[in-house]
Amino acid sequence: MASDLMQLSPLMQQAIAASQANDSQTALNLFTQACREEQSSAWPHFLLGAELAQLGRIAEAETAYANAVIMAPDFRIARFELGTLQFTSGRPSIAVVTWHPLLDLPDDNALKLFVQGYVELAQDAFDNALQYFARGMQANTENPPLNGNIQLLVTEIEKLRHSPSPVSAPAPDEVPPESTDNHFLLSAYNKGSLH
Repeated sequence: MASDLMQLSPLMQQAIAASQANDSQTALNLFTQACREEQSSAWPHFLLGAELAQLGRIAEAETAYANAVIMAPDFRIARFELGTLQFTSGRPSIAVVTWHPLLDLPDDNALKLFVQGYVELAQDAFDNALQYFARGMQANTENPPLNGNIQLLVTEIEKLRHSPSPVSAPAPDEVPPESTDNHFLLSAYNKGSLH
């Protein structure tokens, strides 16, 4: 799939340039046009998903990533990003189903290590999650932005681990605070800081 990125059409190159210039509306329009015109390529759907996720339009981003995976089941980064959106939307079980083919990759593959980290995170096994994320970042030499996203996640995990626990339980008539199982992931992704 990486070689496909080097051979993107002029329309896709224009869309990427608009995205890099923070002209999101133009980028969205061009990626959407490319999805219609380049029906044999999963790249327009993937990059449309990335743009939508950056804007916090998570449901639309999930659809775009899913379209990329349907078109190209071996498009690993699209599958990874789709699972990440599902995980951060509070659906870790669905994410694991999406990621399942990535677990068949070699043990030193960065995406497999990142997925294993998320699986540990879903079980609140923070130490194990951090170990997998660290190994994944070390193994990932091809996609530095992905390491940046994982590092943001690691920072949030560290903050969560070192935050003081509540001293008392809420009164029975009080609404308990949102569960910490997925709140920091969801808020970080929705703000675009994990993409």
